[in-house]
Amino acid sequence: MSQPAQGRQTGGGERVLILSAGVGSGHNSAAAALREACDVRADVADVQVLDVLQTSSALYRDVLGKGYFVLVENVPWLVEWGYDASDPPYRRRGPIDPWTRVNALPVIGAIKQFRPTAIVCTHFLPAQLVASLLLHGVIDAKTAVVSTDYDFQGLWLTGAFHALFVAREEARVELAAFGLPADRIAAAGIPIAAQLNAEPRRESDEPPMLLISAGASGSDDAVAVVRQTLHMRTPFTATVVCGRNVALRQRIEQLVAPAGDRYRVLGFTPEMPLLMRRADLFVGKPGGLSASECMAAGLPMVLVDPIPGQEIRNGDYLMEQGAAVRCNTAATIGWKIDEVLREPGRLQRMQAAAKRTGRPDAAADVLASLLGGASRPLVVSRAAQKSILASSERRVIASDVTGPSSLVRLIDETAGSTIALVQTEELGGLQKRYGASNDGLVLRHNASPASPQREERRLIRAVLRGDDLLPVRIERLSGPGQIVPA
Repeated sequence: MSQPAQGRQTGGGERVLILSAGVGSGHNSAAAALREACDVRADVADVQVLDVLQTSSALYRDVLGKGYFVLVENVPWLVEWGYDASDPPYRRRGPIDPWTRVNALPVIGAIKQFRPTAIVCTHFLPAQLVASLLLHGVIDAKTAVVSTDYDFQGLWLTGAFHALFVAREEARVELAAFGLPADRIAAAGIPIAAQLNAEPRRESDEPPMLLISAGASGSDDAVAVVRQTLHMRTPFTATVVCGRNVALRQRIEQLVAPAGDRYRVLGFTPEMPLLMRRADLFVGKPGGLSASECMAAGLPMVLVDPIPGQEIRNGDYLMEQGAAVRCNTAATIGWKIDEVLREPGRLQRMQAAAKRTGRPDAAADVLASLLGGASRPLVVSRAAQKSILASSERRVIASDVTGPSSLVRLIDETAGSTIALVQTEELGGLQKRYGASNDGLVLRHNASPASPQREERRLIRAVLRGDDLLPVRIERLSGPGQIVPA
């Protein structure tokens, strides 16, 4: 067995490694927010952020990064199909594919060199890799998976982790219903950069301000949005942010020139937090990070052209909260904004809803929960993963499942944390080798001359680490009222 990348000693302070993937800007923005939160913690001695795609081959990086947006632009129906196909929990099981494994070698080298005591993943690619390293005994760090959209997707579920952070309570309830233990899942929100101190809104006699965003890369769709606002009847001002697309900025400047000083057109700007504080309505796509930043600023959204899959679901959630409206065609954008601004009290109600939805402290909460949480990981056996997938496809919850495929939790007697989720059928073998007089188990290395199954070896290796034994108690999930604690 290879030696772990580090011991568990943290006397010199925590060493936090944040792993992201540059598919769009949101995952890296969440990583940057987590780094910022690390910088203000006295117990963090060192922190490093690594974009795993930047350490990969150019071909791998282009296929995963640029290729995704090519599909979004040209075959959005395929993107939606792919999202739906990969949505069920644990549909993808087993080892990492060979191509990804080869491209992950530099990341593994970086992890070993840094010797982290904690690893936080803001993309599912490094999350899957880190789970594999945990199960193979390569690392001994606390690990967290941090979802960056409001709707949780099954790709983010791995076979081993210490903590899983979702953006909203409904996602936590959904995962608990499938059998994932509540002590390992938290609805923390999406990590965003520290917010500015609340500043007074503009003078009451000033017209409403629109913040129109083309995204970091500058989507050409912004031209249609701006063109429609020229036909609005309600007084307003607008700031248009064109990202890094210089040609787009020039086109929009020409388009709005006849409107005088009503429009302010910017390229990529670090002023977005301030602009969000001053604006009354945000017009743009509902990416997980941009939506979270708007909610934290109390800024309601007018949603245009969401990417199929996660952005559509983000938008659904925001509209459900009363913090957004959606335009399904560019031809009605001006009319839609007019409707919001002209109805008495509507804008104020949407601003209040946005403020209620915002989670400005998500990054700090993620770190506090991970670093102060369980020291042993949760291991979900492959058989248990099959049960969870089957439950989702049959639309039943874990407590409805009986027989050999029902789920059982193994709980650390001392710490009280769940360390494993296995099928009832697997429990028999565990009881033969590790059974204790109190109907629990005592997990230990080399339990008997009989060779344990591979899954047992993975479990023992991941949860015991340097300990000789670990007493655990058994909790069966069959029966009502056990899976979604208050």
